[in-house]
Order: sequence, then structure tokens, then C-alpha cells
Amino acid sequence: MHAPSSKNAIMLASRVDLLSQILAMVSLHGEIVFTVELRQPWALRFHPGAAYFFIVLEGGLTVVNDQGHALQVATGDLIMLPRGLGHGLSDGECATEADLAALMAAQVTAEKLNVSHGGGGQQTKLIAGAFRFESASVPWLVSALPSVIHIPKASGETAGWAEGLGYFMMKEAQDVYPGASIMISRLIDVLVISILRSWVRIERGGNVGWLGALGDARISRALKAIHDKPYRRWTVLDLARVAGLSRSGFAARFTALVKEAPLAYHSRWRLTLALGLMRQPDAKVGSVARQVGYDSEAAFSRAFKAQFGFAPMNAKSTT
Repeated sequence: MHAPSSKNAIMLASRVDLLSQILAMVSLHGEIVFTVELRQPWALRFHPGAAYFFIVLEGGLTVVNDQGHALQVATGDLIMLPRGLGHGLSDGECATEADLAALMAAQVTAEKLNVSHGGGGQQTKLIAGAFRFESASVPWLVSALPSVIHIPKASGETAGWAEGLGYFMMKEAQDVYPGASIMISRLIDVLVISILRSWVRIERGGNVGWLGALGDARISRALKAIHDKPYRRWTVLDLARVAGLSRSGFAARFTALVKEAPLAYHSRWRLTLALGLMRQPDAKVGSVARQVGYDSEAAFSRAFKAQFGFAPMNAKSTT
């Protein structure tokens, strides 16, 4: 028998970690880690494609997102551009942008994972990494992320781990030992997850989408209930009671944060889980339909195709 405190700890530990569960649906694929040395005047352009992260070791910079909004970044800060929409980085003054891809093609080699650019002025040094979310079948998970995630050193969230992870990434990239590629990939996983959960704590519900909603105590309780029992026939009133809100107040708050109505989110999550079930070797459309709470195979097939663009029976060929 466990002591009451120990039992409670086990119960708490066994609860669904929403961020982990959601991210488990989206595999990360790390592509490269490299250092960047920049001297004023400088400006870089990132074309749409890969996602990036940056650890600012020295100096500062300005990030301009895909909508033209500028963000100031200081030494010790972390930046992640998770959606690969295309961004600009600069010293805040230079307007002539160099193409990062062209610089990398000309300068980065297996022996020298470094990009240098700019003039002879003040220096900015970064550890940078490119990665991709492998989420072709569940793009809503990534599209709900903000285009720029900023973790200021002043927030206290980096706590020294960012530079440590960056150091190990570069060591693995430069000293090629057996297993280096998988080690770098795992370190990128750790860094990205650390950035995301730090962002949740900083935002505390202020950011739209499921990531920001995890920071709202009441809405996160409802999300947890959906994820704990995804195949239950939830009603808005049921979820409102879990959240401790009125039905109308809950529906408005959930929709404002998640950008989707509660039952629409529930349906989308059920179908996302159904996709995983359909990819099992012996999966049958009818049995999966019943497992995820559909009364008819036809209704399940229509909803599945509407979300993913292909029929349930074709799920195995999309892995």
C-alpha cells in the first residue's frame, strides 16, 4: 500500500499530459544545426519551408514575421519560427536582405557548420537549427501555432538550459561520432518541446490556438477531459461543468482561445486518433468507427474524408 501522499503523486503523474499527447501526433525531423556570426550592417531572409530555432549567444536582432510585424530580441533569448512561413532577421536597420539558403550553400560544409555575414560593425552570434514538423495528415496541429515564438531570457524560463542544449548540439554536429545524427535529432526534440512549454507558461492563455489554451486553467481542464475520454459523447454543458463555467461562457471562451467550437475540437481530435488506429495492420473501418464513437461506418467515413482528404481505408498509404 502506498502512503496517501505517494498515491496522490502517482495519480497526478498518470494524468494525460496534453502537450505531450498533442505533440506525439507530430513527429519532428531535425535537419541541421549551425552557428551564425553577423556583423552590422546585416539582414537575412528565410524563405518558406523549414522551421527554425535560434539561441542568441551575443548581441541582438529584429525578427520580422510573415505579416510584417517586428520583434526585438536580446542576448540570451530564444526564438522559434515553427510554421516555416518565411521571415526576415536583421540588425534593425539594414534593409538589404541576403538569402540564408544561398549563404548556407556557399559556406556550410561537413567540417564547418557556420555562416558569416555582414560588415565590420557590432557582432551578433547565434546557434541556429532547421527542422520540420512531419504533420502532413494533421496540419491543424502546426497551423495553430504562432508564426514566431519568443522566450526572453528575462522571463527566467531559459534557466541556462538553452545554451547547454545548444552546446551539445554543436558538439555532436562538429565531432562526428556514431549515432550523432540521432543524437542531434533528439536534442532538437528536447529544445522544441522546452520552448513550447515555456511559451505556454509565459502566455497563460493569452495566445490563440491550442497552445495558448493550455495556459488557461479552466479551458485546459475541459481539454484534458476531452483527451482523457476522447470517445465519450461529450456535450457543451458537460464540458462547461468540468471547466466550472456557464454553458454560454464556456463556449465563448473555448472558441476564442482554441479558435474552434468545443464539439468541433472534440470531433477533430477523435478523428485524429482514428487516423492512428486506421494505420494499424489489421484495422477495419467498421470497428474503428465504433471504437471512436460513430454509430455508422458511412458517417465515420464521411467525417474522416472531410478532415483528412482521403478515405479511412487509404490511411495506411499516407504514413
